[in-house]
Amino acid sequence: MAADFTRRGRSAVAPSPVFLVIVAATVICGLLAWRYGDNPAKGARVALFGFVIAAWVLSLCVHEFGHAYIAYRSGDRSVAAKGYLTLNPLKYSDMLLSFLIPVVFILLGGIGLPGGAVWIERHRIPGRLRHSLVSAAGPLSNAIFAIMLAVIYKNFAAQGHAVFWLGLAFLAFLQVTAALLNLLPIPGLDGFGIVEPYLPRRLVDQISGYGGYAFLVLIALLWIDPINRGFFHLIYHITDALGIGAVSIDVGHSLFLFWQN
Repeated sequence: MAADFTRRGRSAVAPSPVFLVIVAATVICGLLAWRYGDNPAKGARVALFGFVIAAWVLSLCVHEFGHAYIAYRSGDRSVAAKGYLTLNPLKYSDMLLSFLIPVVFILLGGIGLPGGAVWIERHRIPGRLRHSLVSAAGPLSNAIFAIMLAVIYKNFAAQGHAVFWLGLAFLAFLQVTAALLNLLPIPGLDGFGIVEPYLPRRLVDQISGYGGYAFLVLIALLWIDPINRGFFHLIYHITDALGIGAVSIDVGHSLFLFWQN
């Protein structure tokens, strides 16, 4: 029975052509950045920009897929009919919140802002733990991305091709920021979704109405200098523990902003 359930879960997953185009764009831009070696020419910076943006959008697709897949495995079969298991960003319910705003925040502040797109029919999912796991799947995917990128960076970055590796360092940094921000127990973020099943229903109903405002307040707080410095200090502490130094991240970010150099 368990094996049959696993097979049905896997058969519902069908990566769309749109997602494959995003994967191809990531690979092509990554190879172009790689070809420039250690030369930070204008073309190299443009290639690095394309690589980071494409890879970031790819990770956003996987983030939302994580929510949908765990929801599917937990009882909400509607996510398959909605196309959420195809990793096609065009199927998601809010393109602005899930993709455009996160990309804009990378351009403006170098922050991996989490998005939100898949509509889960929670009444189909039994048990508080499963609800928490559905919410945790998104930031967990960002954490896995960050660890994978850090392992690759630590083992191969010393072999030259600095432009590519600096872009990879900045990309890992974005994954860490997305994971950390999304784990905050604030309405509208996955962190709140993780703890919500264990809170009194009345309290949840009262807090949930302020979800959009809470998110805007969080964004505003990140622009306040002391909070901004404290936040990035924590992020750099995590990336340093992963083996990616702040200098590599900052240089990667600088190269990413190719129009400023």
